[in-house]
Formats: sequence, C-alpha cells, structure tokens
Amino acid sequence: MIKEWVVKIKPEVTKIEELQNQLNIHPILCALLIQRGIKNIEDAKSFFRPELDRLHDPFLMRDMDKAVERLTQAIFEEEKILIYGDYDVDGTTSVALAYNFLKDFSPNIFTYIPDRYTEGYGVSRKGIDWALDHDIKLLITLDCGIRATENIKVAADGGIDVIICDHHLPGEELPAAVAILDPKQNDCSYPYNELSGCGIGYKLLEGFSIQNGIDQNKLLGLLDLVAVSIASDIVPVTGENRLLAWFGLKKLNNSPLPGFAALIEKAGMNVPLTISDVVFGIGPRINAAGRIGHAKTALDLMTQSTKEEAYVYAEKLNVENQERKNYDENITIAALELIKTEGQEHKCSTVLFKKDWHKGVIGIVASRCIEQYYKPTIIMTESNGMITGSARSVQGFDVYLALERCSDHLIQFGGHKYAAGLTMEPDRINDFKVAFEEAVSELIEESQKKPTVNIDTEIDLQDIDFKMFGILKQMGPFGPMNMQPVFCSRNVFLKKDPRVLKEKHLKLFISQAGCANNFDVIGFGLGHFHDQLDAPFDIVYTIEENHYKGNTTLQLMLKDIRV
Repeated sequence: MIKEWVVKIKPEVTKIEELQNQLNIHPILCALLIQRGIKNIEDAKSFFRPELDRLHDPFLMRDMDKAVERLTQAIFEEEKILIYGDYDVDGTTSVALAYNFLKDFSPNIFTYIPDRYTEGYGVSRKGIDWALDHDIKLLITLDCGIRATENIKVAADGGIDVIICDHHLPGEELPAAVAILDPKQNDCSYPYNELSGCGIGYKLLEGFSIQNGIDQNKLLGLLDLVAVSIASDIVPVTGENRLLAWFGLKKLNNSPLPGFAALIEKAGMNVPLTISDVVFGIGPRINAAGRIGHAKTALDLMTQSTKEEAYVYAEKLNVENQERKNYDENITIAALELIKTEGQEHKCSTVLFKKDWHKGVIGIVASRCIEQYYKPTIIMTESNGMITGSARSVQGFDVYLALERCSDHLIQFGGHKYAAGLTMEPDRINDFKVAFEEAVSELIEESQKKPTVNIDTEIDLQDIDFKMFGILKQMGPFGPMNMQPVFCSRNVFLKKDPRVLKEKHLKLFISQAGCANNFDVIGFGLGHFHDQLDAPFDIVYTIEENHYKGNTTLQLMLKDIRV
C-alpha cells in the first residue's frame, strides 16, 4: 500500500538559531523542540527536567472537595466501599490503584469489574445489584460512569452514594452522584482535561492524602499503574500526563509493583521499558484477561504483595495473551479472505460478519484489516442472540458520525471518532452494510483514503550520532501529541545485500554519499521491498538503540521506503 509522506513545516531559521544559542545543541534538535512548543530555555528546562511539584492542585477539579469529604467520611465511619472499574487496562489499573492505596486505611474495600460478555462496558445493572446485596454505602466508579445515569440512579435510590471518576465526554444528563470528577464536564476549571481514567483516580487519592495529612510517597509508590494506563489508553503524553508517565516509567523500571515485576519477567521483557514497550508488551497481556477470560485475573496480578504470589497470575495472562494472538491471527486471515470473497476490496468501507468469531478480538481484527485495506472497518460476530460489532477508523474520519447516520438499524452504539462498538438484530445485517457504505462514501474525503507517514524533518545520515540520540531519548516518554521523532533521509544505498527475516521483515545495511557511518536498518513487515533496492532509495525511520553481546549501536527502524 503506497503511503503519502507528509513532512512538517520547518520552523523559521531565526527561531531555530535563537534556541540554538540558548541551548547549544544541534539545529535539527532545536527544530524538533520548536515543533513541540518549546521556544526558549525556560520551556526546555520544564520539558527536560520534569518535577512532581508541577502537578496541578487536585482541588481545582470540580467536585473534588465533595469527593474527598465523602471518601474520608466512609473511611472514618468504616463503611463498605466498592471500587468499580472497566475491564480494559485503564479500568483495571484504576481499580488496582485505588484498592492498593485504600486497603491500608480500611478493611472494608471491595472491588468489582464487569464481565465483557455478560455485562458489557461501564456500570452494569448486575454490578449495582451486587453492591446493593453486599450493603455497599459508597461506590467509586473509575474510567466509567459518566453516562450511566439509569444504573447510578438505581444505586442512589438504594442508598448508595456514588463518586464518579471518568475521563470520557459527559452526555446531556449527568448521573445522580454525590461527586463527579471529570475534567471534560462543563464548568470544570481543571487546567488539564486529557488525564486517563487511572489519572483521575490518582487525583482523587492525591486530594484525599492532602486533606488527611498522608505522606505523598505512599501514593507515588503506585505511579507505575498510572504510567501503564496512560500508555495503554493512548491518551496524549503532554502536560500532566507526561509528568505522571515520566515518573511512572521510572518506578516501573526501578522498583515495579510485584505484579508488574512478575509479568515483565514472565514476558521476557528487558528494562528499561518505554511507553512503546508498555503498549505492545504489558498492555496486551492485561487486556487479554478481559478478552479471553475475566479481567479479575489482571486485577489480582496488580494487587499481589509479593512477586512470588504474582507469578501464577502473570503466567495465566501470558497463556491468555497467546490464546488471544491465535484468535487474532486466525480470524484476521479469515476476514481478509472474506473481503475478497464478498468483493469488498473496492468499496469505501469494510463490514464483515461471521457468527463464530471471538468477540474479544474483533476490534483488533478490524485494525488488522485496515492495515491491508485502508478504510473504515467493522467486524461483527454473534453474542447472546444479537449481533455485536467493533468499528475502527482511518486517520481523520469520524466513524461515530457515520454510525449515527445508520442508527435506525442499531439497537445501541457508542464510542468516539476512531473506535466504536455496536449492537443490532440479526436480520438487520445486510441493510446496515448498505447504510454504512452509503454513509462512509458521503462523508469520507479523498485525503482520508490513503495512509500517511508524518515526518518531523529531513536529515542526512551523518547527522546521527550518540550525542544526538541522547537528547532525543530525553524528549520522551513518547506518545500521542509527543510522538517519537520521525526522520527522512534521501538517496541512501546498500552496503550489503538485503535480507528478509521470518519471510516478511527487511534487514538492511546502508550508507549515504558523504557519510562515514553505516547503519543497520530493520523494517518490520517491509520484506516485499527486498528486490527493489538496486538504485539509491529514500527512507522514513525512527532511531533506536540496539544492545547485542555487550555492544550498543544505533539502528534505524523503517516506517516506509520510496524507490
């Protein structure tokens, strides 16, 4: 699939020179910093030297005073408290954070995570009934609840006070909770509104600690949970999230919670871990619990007091993750074949259904299909007599808006611009396919039909050295809104014959005219370029360290090639 290369506009030369005079670093690095909003030495100090005292006062968040007061009352009066979170990484880390912190102040802390298949996302009626049956007096919802008006009302009518900690957009009607912590709600003056669900939970516990004179180090000891949530929930790594992620990764790499230590060991991961390592190594294993079995396994892992106790849960997550991979691979193969069989290659959208596909991986399969056929995609399966689907979108296209146009065919749907879930009656599948294709064809723009590679700047290979890379590393942790710098180099050439690894990955050894250095290059999934590299070619890549037999070298990680 041919990708469009989009090179960012280079900052003005005068601004680059001005910053270079202040920082005394390479102008390429100055340009990268300016692109990230760093314009002077004071900005640079804040960016490169994170400090926890730059975290915002939690009491700036609307309802924080009410939430802290009600939580404090529940602790001192020894009321039963239920911590309720969703079954994904953000939800389970949130529950683990609150439980690990509060259990030392009360013996009456309980947890609840809904079953993906029998209860679905968010605050379920079954969960509320459980709380009522167990005489819960305070319910704290994490990473969910902002739209659960009906079930929150049932809880309130039953005598349960509710504190909602959520980071999703509120609906027109707010739930009947004693406190709602969500920076995205109206009239909330909190300075940062991109916290993860676990991040909102952290602010509640921070406020509780301040109010009750509790040493902040106790809460800081749980920051690796917040970092894992930030990485896995793909929230912007800017502002307060970047601070929490920076210190959370430091905790994860130096003194992780016993559960994370066991999982890192069982997964064969090497420290130091980056945000990317969390996204592709830790996150999928935690998510596998809710996809294949029940997310309580992940919660149990993250709440163990010793690594030895956590091993059994880490091993189970590894097994479930491998099972998830098998479902993922097999269903993806079947889905790609079905696209051809049904003649959907040239449509504006992809909508596929097979009743025996595993519900826990259909969202992943939708993303895999987009890698091959770049278009808004919905993968559907049968669950409890209904058709359930998972939608994924392409850059810039609002799949939620497209679903709104098809809502007559749906029982329910929810999500956001790039991902959504839906449910319909079995007899509506064909009509929905037609309606969704019509909606996408009307809404999608030409620029959204081709994948793009965003490039920060063009450089020569001779610009790359360890000094440059050392500063690049300090620009992390990387993630949305602070992505790892992507470079382009023109007219590079082979120094050795190219190799294909595992039948699909490309291994190169390259240089460039006027450059004394040669670089190893790895291109995952780019093996098809193997026979096209006789003449000089252009590459897009990121720069990584490679550690091998005690030696450290710099290698280039390919994103695309243009012959």
